[in-house]
Amino acid sequence: MEVSVAMVRELRENTGAGVMECKKALVDTQGNMEKAIEFLRRRGLAITQKKANRQATQGVIEVYVHPGEQIGAMVEVNCETDFVARTDEFRELAHNLALQVAAMSPQFVAPEDVPPEMDAAPPEACLLLQPFIKDTTKAVEDVITETIAKVRENVKVRRFARFELGR
Repeated sequence: MEVSVAMVRELRENTGAGVMECKKALVDTQGNMEKAIEFLRRRGLAITQKKANRQATQGVIEVYVHPGEQIGAMVEVNCETDFVARTDEFRELAHNLALQVAAMSPQFVAPEDVPPEMDAAPPEACLLLQPFIKDTTKAVEDVITETIAKVRENVKVRRFARFELGR
């Protein structure tokens, strides 16, 4: 099947994947857009697993203060290089994670961080398991995975803090 430039452009806009990856996905799925998106999503997971053990020591600290200045959040998001830390995709992720922390008030980054004696339910208590506030069909962990696939580097949320006036 012949893959048109318009099809590649549409898939690229929907997924943020590279041009050649989009073309390969469309060729492999005979032009089926939904299957191509799923193909790229699985590919993103494969990329994520390959990069999981890489050290992420660069990054940004993003701060969000809610209008009214009653709630604020600070998030440290790490990546492998300072080049990626300056990209729009990475900065947008860091900002969205700060919004998530301010809105949803998680207690821990990941389920492994929850102490055994704690009764907290992991989906509510862990940032990575919470539904993403901008698209509740995805977990925060899925949004990070998508960013890893786009920037081609390991991305980790190292820590966060949430502040609420009077608490």
